[in-house]
Amino acid sequence: MLFRRYRERHPGSTLRKMLIFEFCRLLSINFIRIFYRLRFSGLENVPRRGPLLIIANHQSFIDPPLVGGEMWFRHTDFIARAGLFKFKPFGWLISALNSIPVTGEGNDTAAIKEALRRLEMGRCVILFPEGSRTPDGAMRPFKRGIALLVKRARCPVIPAAIEGVHEAWPRARSRPFLFGKRVALKYGKPIPSDELMADGPDAALRLLEVQIDAMRLELRAQLRARSEGNYPPPGPGDLPYDPDNPPNDDLLDEAAAD
Repeated sequence: MLFRRYRERHPGSTLRKMLIFEFCRLLSINFIRIFYRLRFSGLENVPRRGPLLIIANHQSFIDPPLVGGEMWFRHTDFIARAGLFKFKPFGWLISALNSIPVTGEGNDTAAIKEALRRLEMGRCVILFPEGSRTPDGAMRPFKRGIALLVKRARCPVIPAAIEGVHEAWPRARSRPFLFGKRVALKYGKPIPSDELMADGPDAALRLLEVQIDAMRLELRAQLRARSEGNYPPPGPGDLPYDPDNPPNDDLLDEAAAD
């Protein structure tokens, strides 16, 4: 009975793989709690069972264990860039942690089919539709190819937001900072598939972009209040995401080159 209930956390997975996942989950989430004074909310919004997509903004390599780690009652699958699997030891690790490799703009047919297969088993899949980590803390447009997975999944979608993680491990830094940083996480309320897709895939992604960035800015304000205005420091992350005028990373790259 006990093992059967435990296996319900990740339908179709072997007990060995679940134990590896659970060990890594506990190790990583306690690391984040201790070093980054994690504050989270909205966990009650996450269903205990059934297929589920969680869509989150992407700030750092810390994001996957942060978003999935607090959900002690179910294990998660991740969509990860194929390049991360090239280094064999790390590739083995993220495969053991239920990662699905994806290439291109998020419309990788094989990856989408595999994600749908896992959702059909009743699993929870986490997506970071920006495709890469933010270079400055501000949110980037979601890759349009992700809309195909959201449309075909036909399951509830939970928008999730993270904040403070860019400062804890910036994209330009090879190792994370370990002291003086704070991170926050919020799970939004689940959106039924029919409601989300009512006005089409593009409108669905725009809705998720706006909701997630609004939650991110809410978390940013909370972190500032708890740090007496000191963290996160002022920067591009203070600006709300404008779907009609998204950040231009080409200009950012040109400025960095100069």
